[in-house]
Amino acid sequence: MTGIVTVRDKKQLKAFIDFPHDLYADDANYVPELFIAQRDLLTPGKHPFHEHSKLQLFLYYKDSVISGRIAAILNNNHNQFNNTTDGFFGFFECVDDVQIAATLFGTAEVWLQEHGATTIIGPVNPSTNEPCGLLVDGFDKPAQAMMVYNKAYYPALLEAVAMQKKVDLLAYDIDLAEVGDRPVRLEGALRRRLQQKQITIRPVRKKDLVNEARQVKEVYNAAWDQNLGFVPMTDNEFNYLAKDLKMVLDEEFCLIAEHNGEQIGFALAIPDINEVLIKVKRGRLLPTGIFKLLFGMKRISRVRVLALGVKQEYRKLGIEACFYAGIIRRATARGMQGGECSWILEHNDLMNKGILDMNGKVYKRYRIYEKPL
Repeated sequence: MTGIVTVRDKKQLKAFIDFPHDLYADDANYVPELFIAQRDLLTPGKHPFHEHSKLQLFLYYKDSVISGRIAAILNNNHNQFNNTTDGFFGFFECVDDVQIAATLFGTAEVWLQEHGATTIIGPVNPSTNEPCGLLVDGFDKPAQAMMVYNKAYYPALLEAVAMQKKVDLLAYDIDLAEVGDRPVRLEGALRRRLQQKQITIRPVRKKDLVNEARQVKEVYNAAWDQNLGFVPMTDNEFNYLAKDLKMVLDEEFCLIAEHNGEQIGFALAIPDINEVLIKVKRGRLLPTGIFKLLFGMKRISRVRVLALGVKQEYRKLGIEACFYAGIIRRATARGMQGGECSWILEHNDLMNKGILDMNGKVYKRYRIYEKPL
């Protein structure tokens, strides 16, 4: 059998999820996604994305062997919020064959056109609120938690099917040995100045995470509304994410800024769980993966700052600097080596400058592509 197969059942879904494990079998930098997490993300009724949007998965078989996969995605909330008719693609994986890639994209494009889309954008898995972007530079190290990794030939495949750059997303490497003590030295003075304005910064309360998440969601939706491809997260989506993160959440790495008791900003960093997941064969927690996860968490050497936002009227007051200083202090106390700040839009001058001021270095670059239909 050679050609496209539309994923319709659990067996095909399992094959869709497992294909990358075989494709990257000889790649030391590949980190397998947890099977159960991917299964739930791609199953209607399991993940809240499907409450408002839809996607269709496709596999390509060559001589009865899977050689590629792709998801065509219709994000109705995105289109309603931005008043657009965009379509998206995600979960793309493929052998180094332009014809197979062209067939996969052609199939996804037809499905999107049938659902009224006039553009195809991606990769997003399945939205910008989840891992997204195609790695185009920085293939020498594994991806950090909730970031993507792909074959170095993928950019050429996308360009061969007429996809063009929309924007780049930057990942910064932060080496604690090179940061210096300036951020932490300035933290005390900045906090005192903020307190004069009735602004305080505290760790998240993990025991009250449901209520904390509700307030953080309001800040997130307010602080990120100018970001590329932004779409507000629903209550169910945010609660799902909070539940997923709770297991790896360190209260001292998640900071809340408040003005007279009202949340106005937050920073979320998590230990780089990929240092453990890279050892979990084919993303299965059973029978031994769960033990690798539990025992490996204590030896994680890096942290990823995955979200940092402040409501617009409170920016440039020093809140962001206090967030970074607090995370640096905690990482140093834990004996960590450094971390990653990602992802940052290439034209987000304020965020990029703040990270560069800490001697951060761009070490990975991801790209969002687009194509008119």
